[in-house]
Amino acid sequence: MAVIRDVMPAFELFQPGSIDDAVSLLTQNGSDAWVLAGGLDSFDWMKDRIKRPKVVVDLSQIKELTGVRDWNGGLEIGAMTTLTNVVRHPDVIAKFKILSQAAEAAASPQIRNQGTIGGNVSQDTRCWYYRSGFDCYRAGGITCFADTPTAINREHAILGADRCVAVSPSDSAPAFVALDAKMVIRSARGERVVDAENYFIGPAYDITRMTILQPGELLTAIRIPATWANTEFYFEKVRDRPVWDFPLINVASAKVVTGGKIDRIRLVLNGVAAHPWRLSQVEEAVTGKPVNEETAEMAGKMAIEGAVPLRYNGYKVLLMRNLVKRAIRGGDSKEAA
Repeated sequence: MAVIRDVMPAFELFQPGSIDDAVSLLTQNGSDAWVLAGGLDSFDWMKDRIKRPKVVVDLSQIKELTGVRDWNGGLEIGAMTTLTNVVRHPDVIAKFKILSQAAEAAASPQIRNQGTIGGNVSQDTRCWYYRSGFDCYRAGGITCFADTPTAINREHAILGADRCVAVSPSDSAPAFVALDAKMVIRSARGERVVDAENYFIGPAYDITRMTILQPGELLTAIRIPATWANTEFYFEKVRDRPVWDFPLINVASAKVVTGGKIDRIRLVLNGVAAHPWRLSQVEEAVTGKPVNEETAEMAGKMAIEGAVPLRYNGYKVLLMRNLVKRAIRGGDSKEAA
């Protein structure tokens, strides 16, 4: 296990003034470069000396990476926009309140003032074995220390595990998937746009990463289409402490109800797998069904099919079922402790 020294290793710091300059630096330095957004997750890694980049590219001077603006009736949010600005922006609140609620659930006000929306969706897992320097699968080893008979795995995955049982810790990620958001990525090859659902990856795809970002690539913005604007939203986060804590599970949904029946819906959970877990089969099953207890019960039972709890996280199965039921029923979004 790594020795915690609380002193960051030396690195070369660059503060580019444009996206093009940032991409050029990332291209030149490849896997030796580290992107610094709000710095909250980055400083943890560096102070514990688990990550030792030779070059740090600080994005704080790139003004074009900040702000919320209109995009074809929807919104485009710069990756360096702080969580606080996302929470408070009138257009976010008016059109996509679920995103404001999800961003506000992320940590404390002080952290939201510094943390960015791009950093929140791109942060690494909080698995304590991995972050403490254990030579696990995700770190290039041959063992998952969280999936052994004596492991402490209360916060780990119940779905989609493949050698690694770490989970995504993001609160805003499931909201973006529920809103069918698009992630804008820049590199030396140009710009590409991917669905938020495909931005996040599991261990079967690449066990060393949680997003599709490769060395030399930079998330510059997140676009939310108008498709789900002003629909019926539900967000709920369950965590141990009321503030400054990562989700045990969170749920985000957007749905359109016509004549008391579900016309269309997107339903996403996080904290149950290495990436936001979209319940596509549940969505299909409840479409056309009335919003009632019977539909909610059916959705909850379907949601947990295939769940495989570990020694200490069996509670997540029932919690996941109940959160899905509440999302189907609708009503005011909640914060559960």
